[in-house]
Amino acid sequence: MKATLISLISLIFSFSLHATTIANITIPDVVSHSDQSTRLVLNGAGIRSKFFFDIYVGSLYLEKKAQTANDIYQLHGEKRISMHFLYDEVTKEKLVAGWNDGFKNNHTTDELAKLNARITQFNNLFITVKKGDIINLNFIPTTGTSVVINNKTMGLVEGDDFFVALLKIWLGDEPADENLKKAMLGKD
Repeated sequence: MKATLISLISLIFSFSLHATTIANITIPDVVSHSDQSTRLVLNGAGIRSKFFFDIYVGSLYLEKKAQTANDIYQLHGEKRISMHFLYDEVTKEKLVAGWNDGFKNNHTTDELAKLNARITQFNNLFITVKKGDIINLNFIPTTGTSVVINNKTMGLVEGDDFFVALLKIWLGDEPADENLKKAMLGKD
């Protein structure tokens, strides 16, 4: 009994001790949206750079690992995109412009028309972020995408299709950063 208990405790601690470090940011191998939530594993993580500046460390968490964008789009279950900001300050306006460019670059006009109201709702949930801030985009099936900034829930955008549209910003044909796409797919 005592040996079983020690093995169980060791197993629990082994999950919490493993992590990846990128740009001095510790990226856990396992996360959950809440205590009652499913355990998500790190699919991949990397740095979003723009004009030679490191903007954030982006990471993708899934219930099980996948290495193609299409497989990830089709995966059922909870997901998370996490952004740990490295740059001194990114204004709300720049975040929104980035989201809008990503949606526009990876969706047809008809797809955008169907998403437009929810994109506006999503954009309204953001604030200016600074170095050290963390944005989590948590997907919960049949509920939607929860935007959490520094552990504060900003709001929810409904629809399973919205999170797939959001994933395309990083994993689509014209991703925000090709190197980050490869890293999030676990190919880097």
